[in-house]
Amino acid sequence: MKKLPYYLLIFMSCIAISCSKESVDNVAPVVGEETPGEEPPTPDTPPNVITTPCNFDLSTVAANATIIFNCVLDLEGKTITLPANVKFEFDGGDVKNGKLIFAGGTIAGELLNSSIEIEGDVKLKEPTFKFFASRWDDIVEGNTTSEKALKNNTELERLFFFTKELGATTFEIGKFDAYFNVTTVTSTTTNQNFYPSREAINIPSDFHLKMSNDTKLRTFPTDWAKGGLILSCIEISNSKISGGNLIGDRDKHLYSNGFETKEEGSHCLGIYSSDKIIIDGVNIVDGSFGGINIASIGFTFQPHYDPTHNITIKNCTFDNNRRMSMSITDGYDIYVENNTFLNTGLDSEYINGGVVGYAINIEATRTRDDSGDLILYEKAHKIFIRNNKERGSRVGGITVSIGEEVTIEGNDMENKIVYSATSNSKIRNNTFVATEKSKTTPAILAAGKGETVFNNEISGNKISGYGVGIAAYYGNVNIFNNEIIDNSSGIQLKEIEKETNVYGNLIKSIKSSSRGISVQSTYANNLSIHSHNTATSYIDVKANHLYFVAVNQEAGQENYGINVHDNTFTSSASVVFSKSKGVTYNNNTTNGPVLLVDASKVDLSSNDISSADYHGIALSGVNTAIKTSLNKISFPAGTRFECINIDATTNPSEVTLDRNDCN
Repeated sequence: MKKLPYYLLIFMSCIAISCSKESVDNVAPVVGEETPGEEPPTPDTPPNVITTPCNFDLSTVAANATIIFNCVLDLEGKTITLPANVKFEFDGGDVKNGKLIFAGGTIAGELLNSSIEIEGDVKLKEPTFKFFASRWDDIVEGNTTSEKALKNNTELERLFFFTKELGATTFEIGKFDAYFNVTTVTSTTTNQNFYPSREAINIPSDFHLKMSNDTKLRTFPTDWAKGGLILSCIEISNSKISGGNLIGDRDKHLYSNGFETKEEGSHCLGIYSSDKIIIDGVNIVDGSFGGINIASIGFTFQPHYDPTHNITIKNCTFDNNRRMSMSITDGYDIYVENNTFLNTGLDSEYINGGVVGYAINIEATRTRDDSGDLILYEKAHKIFIRNNKERGSRVGGITVSIGEEVTIEGNDMENKIVYSATSNSKIRNNTFVATEKSKTTPAILAAGKGETVFNNEISGNKISGYGVGIAAYYGNVNIFNNEIIDNSSGIQLKEIEKETNVYGNLIKSIKSSSRGISVQSTYANNLSIHSHNTATSYIDVKANHLYFVAVNQEAGQENYGINVHDNTFTSSASVVFSKSKGVTYNNNTTNGPVLLVDASKVDLSSNDISSADYHGIALSGVNTAIKTSLNKISFPAGTRFECINIDATTNPSEVTLDRNDCN
């Protein structure tokens, strides 16, 4: 068995997760000192506005009584055991300084605070609990110390679970701005391993954390290198996080190697071995290691493996996260919809953008054993990335490094989408518009190779302004019904080994050197390029409709085949087969010449060729095994140009001419 990568060994002992930050000056704090920044925020005012003391005694309350708190009751440190089914209702007052033991009944959430203890059988009057930081002494807003930021973690998480036990299904936070220390090990055992999800603020099952635009949960910056999280969803079900701002420590983190550090930092949110989780409308910014990490506990071959599934990330904004805004390494039925991804993986004055540099990275870990069989440590599959907007990513928008059944559709992209090791995946109906930075790259790069790459699709995309619209390597992909406008090259194909179909595409460009479909310095087999609907699928470029150069020239490629048929090439650009072997070109319509240079085993048949300023078909160099039959060829009459021109360097016996119609 081959050794595992170092990062996998770390993953086996803990789930690596982390967090992020808002714009600050580039001065990192000294560990343990108070965080620098703005003045403490002005918190929301609780509704407990009445200060008049109550004139009743709870010791005389009867069973089934309803007590309306329109006054302040000070228990003076006493413990009050209530009779059955007493109801505490709120009308602007308060109760404080003591313990209440219920025997059934309800209490209004507005009456809960850090000065009273609640025990016994009791539920909240309403399922929504509204949080006000000023009512909880162990929670501190604004600039603070590491120790107090750690208490913020403990207390906010305690309140989540405490209110849930009282029947709360929604925990609502309004104006709130606090730091949380997510990197301090709190275990009291001798083997104090760091578990990011343990040190984060954990979300319960069947729970909705509902935050406002004024809710800001921040990572307290430290020098901890092994990850961290502000919020964690681990082994829970049916929960939701909505609204608010999760702010990492991107430019405040104390990186061990200064600006050059690649891997250290934290995420803002982690989801692990959970199901039916919704993240809706959250701003996730300045993650020092990334924005969201979605993974699972255990490896696929272990009995305790528990895959994450049925996860929805929607309507969120990701901005200025380091490395990547979202990583998905394990799970299925994951939906990423209607989000905005901005400025992923960019350098700042304080720290570089880290590795990866994509807004979304799908990368399950797998290796091969000594026999060459795959070992799946993780499996990321049935993932849907839909209707998102991406801008400003350092390297690219979305990469499917290792994943299966990934559908990427309806997204508004500025930077490229890439896939490598994937099967049954679709890149469809996305819109790509290049910027000055991205104009030299492909909009879509299909680069996977091997037996795990098959049955993929690139369709219905609208692409404009790139160096290459679609670049596909290795094959086993269908590329169809794309609109590729004003790119330097429409479709570029390389090393096509498995069945690949390119059809129904509209490729149009006004760039002077633009090409339609290029196959250069490579090999291609089982490749079909065709189209039957001339109204919606044709090639109209300035230089070359097809540009095949140095194709199938190596030993073992003698019988490789490319079939180009039923296409429409509307401009006067040429079709070029240079030093290329094994091409069948039939039933095509072109308004430019067909040029063969040092070509071999090329069959031109039943084409309609119109050349306004050159030979119809021209053979130069040394060509062998060329067939031309049943072609209808128009060329400029009364000039030196010919219907079919064969250079003297080509032996006439190597060219078969059969029933071509020249006019």
